[in-house]
Amino acid sequence: MTDDTTDSDDATESHDKQLVEGWHGRYYEDFEVGDVYKHPFGRTVTETDNVWMTNVTMNLNPMHFNEAYAEETEFGERLVDGTFVIALAVGMSVIDVSVNATANLGYDDIRHHAPVFHGDTIFAESEVLSKRELESREHVGIVETELRAYNQDGDLVLSLERTPMVLKREHAEPSAAKPPGWLEGIGTQPEDLSR
Repeated sequence: MTDDTTDSDDATESHDKQLVEGWHGRYYEDFEVGDVYKHPFGRTVTETDNVWMTNVTMNLNPMHFNEAYAEETEFGERLVDGTFVIALAVGMSVIDVSVNATANLGYDDIRHHAPVFHGDTIFAESEVLSKRELESREHVGIVETELRAYNQDGDLVLSLERTPMVLKREHAEPSAAKPPGWLEGIGTQPEDLSR
C-alpha cells in the first residue's frame, strides 16, 4: 500500500503570484452572425426600482405610481415603467455585447410584448444579426444584435435591436494589468509580483 499524502514541506510550498486575465468582453472579431449570448444573472425588479425610475424620468402615468388607480385597470396592479425594463435589459447585455463599444448607434424596433410587475425576475439574451467593417474607422466595426428579455415564467417581455460600434482587439490591447475600464498603473502590476 502506498502513502498518497504529501509531505508537510510540499503542502506549505509557496506558489508564484501572477496576474490572470479576466473577462474583457467581446471585440469586433469575436462576433459571429447567428450567435446567441445568454447574459449572466437574472435580476428581480423591485417596487423601489419602479418608483425611482418613474420619479427620475417624471413619468406621470398613474399606472406606475398610483396603486388605487392601477387596481381598477385590466392588470389589477401597478406596471413597471417600460423604460426601466429597456434600461435593465440593455444593461444586462453590456457584459457580452458592448463592454468594448465606443458608441451605441441606435435602438430600433423596440417592442413590449408583456407587462412587467414588481417581483418579476428578468433574464436577457442577445442574438448577433449582422456585423460590418467601416471604411471611415479602421479601429471599430458595427455589430447589430437583437436583445430579448424574458420573465421568470419564460414569457417574452421585451425585444429590441441594438447597434453598437465595437473596438477591434488590436486597437484595444487588452491585458491582465489593464482590463477594460482601468487606467494605466492602477492596482497590482506585473512588476509588483516579482518583488
